[in-house]
Amino acid sequence: MQTINFRCRVILIALGSNLSSRAGDCSQTLRAALDELARNDVVPAKVSAFYATPAWPDPRDPSYVNAVAHVETILAPDALMAGLHAVERKFGRERGARNAPRTLDLDLLDYDGRIEGGPPVLPHPRIESRAFVLVPLADVAPSWKHPVSGRNVRALIDALPESERKIERLGQSGG
Repeated sequence: MQTINFRCRVILIALGSNLSSRAGDCSQTLRAALDELARNDVVPAKVSAFYATPAWPDPRDPSYVNAVAHVETILAPDALMAGLHAVERKFGRERGARNAPRTLDLDLLDYDGRIEGGPPVLPHPRIESRAFVLVPLADVAPSWKHPVSGRNVRALIDALPESERKIERLGQSGG
């Protein structure tokens, strides 16, 4: 049997929720989703703090709870993405209007620095413009660099408008 060294791989997943699910409120949903991922060959190695962020594009929608997890898995990117979608469905995610409120959103941000046209597109095509992803990403991978631009996570955060960089840390993660 071949031994796989996960520690040298950086696989990053963003988690978000702004509607309650069968697991409870948004924070409880993220914790339960992390547990579900672990039962499905996607083991969180490190999880950021949880952050409260305003809904976008409509700030009148419920605020989000967001986090990023550095995970270990033997799944290839396409199989991992399919697994993420299956977990979303298990928590009541319905795909409708783009950017609509949701019980659970799981995005594959980076898979060991791969640059691929998809599916899934790697790295995630909007990662550089999202404080709600970059700030928690800095918690779990402070030395991470964008595979295309080569810019580190701190430089990407600093390039965002100051008003977007200030997101509320809710506390420790569920992991």
